[in-house]
Amino acid sequence: MNASFDPGDSATRELAELRRAIGEAHAELARLRADVVAAESLLGSRAAAQLLEANERLVVSALRVQTDADTAAEAAALALKEASRSSELDALTGLPNRLLLLDRLAQAIAGAKRRGTQSALLFLDLNNFKQINDTLGHAVGDQVLRLAATRLASTVRAVDTVSRHGGDEFVILLAEVTQACDAIATADKLCAALGAPSRVGDQVIRLTASIGISLYPDDGDDADTLIERADAAMYRAKRLGLRSFVFGHEDVAGAPDLAPAALRSLHQPLAPYQQARAEHAQQRVQLQEANQNLVLAALSAQQLQAAAEQAHARQAEILAVVAHELRTPLAPILTAAALLGRGRADEPLLHFVQGVIERQVVHMTRLVADLLDVSRSHTGKLRLERQAVDLAVLIDAAVQACRPAMDARLQHFDVFVPAGALRVDGDPVRLTQVLCNLLDNASKYTPVGGEIGLSVQAALEEIAITVSDNGIGISAEALPRIFEPFVQDRHAVGFNGAGLGIGLTVVRELVEAHGGGVIASSAGSGFGSRFVVTLPVPAPRSTP
Repeated sequence: MNASFDPGDSATRELAELRRAIGEAHAELARLRADVVAAESLLGSRAAAQLLEANERLVVSALRVQTDADTAAEAAALALKEASRSSELDALTGLPNRLLLLDRLAQAIAGAKRRGTQSALLFLDLNNFKQINDTLGHAVGDQVLRLAATRLASTVRAVDTVSRHGGDEFVILLAEVTQACDAIATADKLCAALGAPSRVGDQVIRLTASIGISLYPDDGDDADTLIERADAAMYRAKRLGLRSFVFGHEDVAGAPDLAPAALRSLHQPLAPYQQARAEHAQQRVQLQEANQNLVLAALSAQQLQAAAEQAHARQAEILAVVAHELRTPLAPILTAAALLGRGRADEPLLHFVQGVIERQVVHMTRLVADLLDVSRSHTGKLRLERQAVDLAVLIDAAVQACRPAMDARLQHFDVFVPAGALRVDGDPVRLTQVLCNLLDNASKYTPVGGEIGLSVQAALEEIAITVSDNGIGISAEALPRIFEPFVQDRHAVGFNGAGLGIGLTVVRELVEAHGGGVIASSAGSGFGSRFVVTLPVPAPRSTP
């Protein structure tokens, strides 16, 4: 096996060779000088002058050799320095490698020991990175690693160190922290920086990470122990779920868990951008047509209403008719989708068409369901199939259904769900419908690259679900009537295909049917919106 070439060793050998040549030149010069002195005593003045001239030439030659040797020595020193620096950096990302990290970690430990302070080590592993390599190839995987390195390095302080530990693992050294929550705050910023969506070719990439944290001196007083504890904590965080991080010592194993394991829909790092864009375009055309029809129906209803009760009755009749008309084409569409599924398995176009049809069926089914729900709420025929449900599971299902539209618009989605079961007494289908309507509404009225958030707060008597965005907002004129049927803000009409103006009506009716409430707030046009749904927590059963 051939030894690898080391530029540092080569430069060292060249420098030693030059020094040996210089030594030999000095010895030769001393011998010549001795010969000159001896010759001067034997020869006349003319010969002495010739010898003196020759001696001067030798001196000049010796000085030239010395200058060349000094130049070579400086070049060799620079080469050694560059070789030493290159050996401390990761070739792919340009980040410090493991050797440089260990050196800086040792310095941080020594400094913290002298000052009586703390240092933190974060062991970060990208989730599902193998799927990116297997799906898009290792060249794209290398681009993703460089992207992750850039985002991590731009998040921490200049005194901190982000290093590539190997593969898709990174180690971040926080040279000095005052308390454990400083490390948690940094971990949260790192996850947020990685989570911003990026387009690579025809794919939208969302990076998530699991992070383990170890503290000096709580988790160890040497580099190997701190890295080992942080590594073990990272694997425990990976088992907890998306954007989780835990500490290396058992006492703080319950550090903030930003999402329970149920939210598995956010773990997928890839979203088919082209397919999502095509679906969104087709959906926009359908929504525009439906919106025009429903606007005409609403105008007709307004012209016919003579009183408030008559307006509600007429509106309910129109909704029932429209729902019936929309339900009629569902059966043949489903039949066509089933027939396409009988084609050969190696025909990707058939599967693509089948998927599009099935998704449109789902969309139309939801549209029909919304229309019927508004009609049933006015006629007192709305029925709920109540049971004990975990809201975390319903949130996961709603996010999985709404995420393609967000990815098509490159919107950043952040979710916070506290650990533990979030039990409510409700209809799982209806509550999922509420969540989907709110998330769809937020994505629809938020520009490309905008931000959408979903958070849950649990109290003893109620659970509050907040869906917020930084989109076009709601004007002061429209805000009081935003939950009424067919109500749309002026600047919302036509934005991203607009909507039917009944989604929020369905949300209000379903939430109130569960004994809860929903409120909307906005600072005005262009300042985003915020919807808060509260649901009662069932009282604990008394033991006999």
